[in-house]
Amino acid sequence: MDAATCKKELVIEIPVDVVRKETQSVTDQYRKLARIPGFRKGHAPASLIQNRFSKDIQSEVVQSLLPKFFETAVKDQNLLVVGRAHFDELKFENDKPLTAKASFEVYPAFELKEYKGLAVEEEVAATKDEDVEQTLERLRERAATFEVVEDRPAADGDFVTVNYQGHDTNDAVAKPVEAKDATVQLGAEGTVAGFNENLRGAKAGETREFNVEYPADYAQKALAGKTYAYRAEILAIKKKELPALDDELAKTVSEFQTLEELRERIRKDLQEGREQHARQATMQKLLEELIKLHEFPVPDVLVEERQQRKLETTLTRLVSQGIDPRTIDVDWRKIRDESRPDAGKDVRGALILEKIAEAEKIEVTDEEVDDLVRAMAEERRETPAALKTRLTQEGGLDRIKSSRRNQKALELVYQSAKINRKNE
Repeated sequence: MDAATCKKELVIEIPVDVVRKETQSVTDQYRKLARIPGFRKGHAPASLIQNRFSKDIQSEVVQSLLPKFFETAVKDQNLLVVGRAHFDELKFENDKPLTAKASFEVYPAFELKEYKGLAVEEEVAATKDEDVEQTLERLRERAATFEVVEDRPAADGDFVTVNYQGHDTNDAVAKPVEAKDATVQLGAEGTVAGFNENLRGAKAGETREFNVEYPADYAQKALAGKTYAYRAEILAIKKKELPALDDELAKTVSEFQTLEELRERIRKDLQEGREQHARQATMQKLLEELIKLHEFPVPDVLVEERQQRKLETTLTRLVSQGIDPRTIDVDWRKIRDESRPDAGKDVRGALILEKIAEAEKIEVTDEEVDDLVRAMAEERRETPAALKTRLTQEGGLDRIKSSRRNQKALELVYQSAKINRKNE
C-alpha cells in the first residue's frame, strides 16, 4: 500500500481445481438450457457447450469466484475495504490458476491521540437592549395591518395593488409577462425603478402605460437587458399601520400579558440562541484541533462522495429558494473540484470522530434515528413513513445514524474540554 494514500493492490489467485469445478458447474447449467441443432435439449456434449459458450462461461466463473476469493484475501490481511475493488490483468487459461489484480482503497489505520481536556476559547455575544428592540420591531411588522388610502395618490412606502401585462418591445411573439393582484411597494429596495417612477402619484382606478428598461445583470435572466412595455391597472393603494409598542401588542403576538414579560422572554431566547451558536462554533474549533493532531491519508472514494454531497446540498438549497441551477452561469464542475480540500478535512474529521465513538462505546438508538427522520420530514413537508422508506432504499438511514454518532462523540470532546469562556 502507498503510505501517502489508502490505495492497495492484491493479486488474487484461485486454484485450478476450484476453477475447474466451477467451470463444470456453469457448463452443466448451460447444457441443460442450450438448444443446439442436432441434439435434444440437455444432451449436447459438454465440450461442444464449452466451445460455443466459452466467453459467457468464463465470465460467469469469474463473477462467481473472484469476489469470494477477494473477500477472503482482505479478511486474511485484516483490511477494511472502502468502496469497490477494480479488477484487471485477468488471466484465465485451461488447467492454470485464475489470477487477477485487485486495486482498491482501505480505511486508514491511525493511532487516536488525546482528545479529552483540549484547551479552547469560547466567545459568547451578550444580548443588548437594542437587540431586544429590533426583535420587537420585527414582531410589530408581522402584526401590521394595511389600510386602504382614498384621500391621496400613491407615495413612497405605500403598497400598490395592480394587474399588469408587459410585452418585449423587440420581440412581438415573446410570451407576455402578466400578474393579477400583484403588490408593489413603492420606494422599496427590491422594487424595479421603472415601477417606482411610473406608479408614484397614481390613484385607484387609473391605468398607466410605461416602459421599463432592465439592466443587463438583472437577476431574472429572461428580462435582463430587455425593454418591456407595461400596462398596469391600479386596483388599490394601501399603507402599513404598525401597532403601538404596548401590552396589547404582547397579548397579540405572544402568550404574555405585558410588554415587559415579552421583552424578558425575547432577551432569554436571544441569549440562549447565542450561547448555542457559540457552543457550535467551539465544537468546530475542537474538531479542527483534532484534525491538526491526526495526520493520515484519507480514501479518495470518501472524499469524492463528500464532494458530491456538498454539491447536491448547494443545488437543493437553490431549488428551495425557487432558483433553477440550470439558469445560473456557474461552472459547477469547477465548484466541485474546488471543494476537494474541505471535503478531505470533513472526511478526516469524520474518521477521527468514528474512532472516538468506538473507543467510548457511543451508540445511537433506533428511537433517536426516528426522531431525526421526523424532524427532517417536517422540514421537507412529507410524512415520516415516506421519508424513512426512501432513506432506507438509498442507504440514507445509515448516514443519519453515523452522523448522529459522530455528533455525540464531538459533544463528548466538548464536555471534557478546558473551555475559557469570554463575553463580547
